[in-house]
Amino acid sequence: MSNLFELALVCREADVEIVSDALMEIDALAVSVEDADADTDAERALFGEPGMPAPKAGWERSVVKALFPTEPEATEAATLILAQDWAADVHVQAIQAVPEQDWVRLTQSQFAPVEITPEFWIVPSWHQAPPQAQRVMRLDPGLAFGTGTHPTTRMCLRWIATHAEAAQGGDGPEGSKVSWTRVLDYGCGSGILAIGAALHGARDIDAVDIDPAAITSSRDNAAANGVTLNPGLPELAQGEYPLVIANILATPLKLLAPLLCAHVAPGGHLILAGILSRQADELKAAYAPWLKLEVGDEEDGWILMTAQRPA
Repeated sequence: MSNLFELALVCREADVEIVSDALMEIDALAVSVEDADADTDAERALFGEPGMPAPKAGWERSVVKALFPTEPEATEAATLILAQDWAADVHVQAIQAVPEQDWVRLTQSQFAPVEITPEFWIVPSWHQAPPQAQRVMRLDPGLAFGTGTHPTTRMCLRWIATHAEAAQGGDGPEGSKVSWTRVLDYGCGSGILAIGAALHGARDIDAVDIDPAAITSSRDNAAANGVTLNPGLPELAQGEYPLVIANILATPLKLLAPLLCAHVAPGGHLILAGILSRQADELKAAYAPWLKLEVGDEEDGWILMTAQRPA
């Protein structure tokens, strides 16, 4: 049985988010946060209202754990983190082997089927699909972002599911009659949005990302769902598309405004996610020279923004 390697870092609550983000940037397979004082007299509960995120990113003393394929990669990650100016209060607790079988079992226990609409579900391979599911995407947690559990992913998929009938030629939301004969998923991650579009009748789907692991993940996930994508680096995207989707983050979305808008065909839709509610006006201003963005959905402080190019 092969092992993965877990790096455990002790840090202050104020540093949890930056440590977690840095670990993901240096290609940790997964990152989790635990109470450093668990099972002691100093333990404190940390939870939020139902359906809402916890009020804090971590505990007063938190352990941030990250998983890496090899021990040298875990050690290098620790070295990189501790070298940062902001890491004066970050300390290595341990680097230890974790049996892959144990990690798989733990991961599987944390991922249940995800409802996008009552008829459309994302279901890990080790679960049965709910009986009411008419469309099922099989997707297991992997190396690239996008398992359907994040609000930004759910909102994009919900938009696809609710607009698919209109896009295929019927009258529906926004009165769209544009067929999704081409789709661009920019920053495709696991390929989840591209696959969602394919399952709803879209064709000729370009799924692009700057990360080679995402391209591989998209190709594998598409095959597992019996759909065809065109995965590749961003230069694969050429010409105009009736549907352009980008679930990234607000800052790169602002920089990409002219490029993404240029790819939207007349009558086509642009769907943007990875945006916090408070960033709506920034995005509207960035895209105003080309398209008029509106907030189309909101969940747990994240928003979906949409625009339609005049036909």
